[in-house]
Amino acid sequence: MPKTIKKVGVLTSGGDSPGMNAAIRSVVRTCAYHNIECIGIYRGYQGMIEGDFKEMGPRSVNNIVNKGGTILKSARSTEFRTPEGRKRAHEHLVKAGIDALVVIGGDGTFTGGLIFNNEFDFPVMGIPGTIDNDIFGTSHTLGYDTALNTVVDVIDKIRDTASSHNRLFFVEVMGRDAGHIALNAGIGAGAEEILIPEEDLGLERLLESLQKSKASGKSSSIVVIAEGDKIGKNVFELKDYVEANLPEYDVRVSVLGHMQRGGSPSCFDRVLASRLGVKAVESLLEGKSSYMVGLQSDKVTLTPLEQAIKGKTEIDRELLRVSDIMST
Repeated sequence: MPKTIKKVGVLTSGGDSPGMNAAIRSVVRTCAYHNIECIGIYRGYQGMIEGDFKEMGPRSVNNIVNKGGTILKSARSTEFRTPEGRKRAHEHLVKAGIDALVVIGGDGTFTGGLIFNNEFDFPVMGIPGTIDNDIFGTSHTLGYDTALNTVVDVIDKIRDTASSHNRLFFVEVMGRDAGHIALNAGIGAGAEEILIPEEDLGLERLLESLQKSKASGKSSSIVVIAEGDKIGKNVFELKDYVEANLPEYDVRVSVLGHMQRGGSPSCFDRVLASRLGVKAVESLLEGKSSYMVGLQSDKVTLTPLEQAIKGKTEIDRELLRVSDIMST
C-alpha cells in the first residue's frame, strides 16, 4: 500500500535559477488544492537538518511567480553528505509530520534526495532547476530559457560596442560541463564562433575562422565561450593567444557570470515551473517516489532520479551545423 501523504515538504538546493519561486508556488497551491499541508524548508538540506521549517499556504506564495532566486534560500550542506546528518534531517521531518519531499535543484540535489529515499524509504520527487540545462530526462530545466534570453540581450549590447570600435569580443557564459547556453545563445545573438566543452574546436581552427571573418569584410566579431570549453586554460589566456597571432584584432573579454542566474523568469519558465510543480505533488499522492518530473516533447514526464543523475545530456548536432552555416 502506498504511504498516505498528508503533509509535503518543499526545498530548493544548489545554485538558484529563475523559475524556482514559481515552482515553490505551484507545489504549495497544488497541496492546497488537494487539501494537504505544505511545509517550506529553508536553506535546502541544511535547513532540513536544523529543522528550519515554515508552514506555507496559498497566500504565502502571492506575488512570487515573477521573482528570480528562491524565497526558501539555498545552501550547500556538507553535513547532509554524512549518515549522521541525514539521520538528523529525517528526525526533524518525522517530528514535523512531513510525509514526502519535493526537492528543486540539479544533480547534486537529486543525489541527496535519492540517497535519503534509499536510507529511510522516504518519498521524494525532484524538479530540475538549473540554468545549465544539463539534467537527463528533460528538454528544459527551470531557468534555462530565462538565462538564454539574458545572455542574448547582453550580447546584443556588447555587439554595439564591438561594431563601433571594430573589436573582437570573447563573451564567456556559464556551462561548466555543458554548452547548451553558449550554443543556443550564440546562434540567437549571431555569434561568429561558439566554443563549447562538447566540441574541441582547436586553436588553429579558431584562428582560421577569425581570419576568414576578417577577409570576408567583417569589421567586428563576437565569440561565445562556455566556461567549461577546453580550447584554452581560461578565456584571458585565449585572448592573449589570439592577440599574439592576429595582431590586427583589438580583443576584449566579457565574463557574464552570475547575472545569468538572476532576473525575472521568462513566461516559458513560469509555465514550466507551474506544470512541473503540479505533476510532482500529484505523483507523490499517487504513491510514486524517486522520480524527476521533466518536459519531453512538450509533455510532462517522469524519469527515475537515478537515470536523471547518471544520464548524460547530448548537444544538438543539428544546431552545431546551423551554427557553422550562420557564421559564413
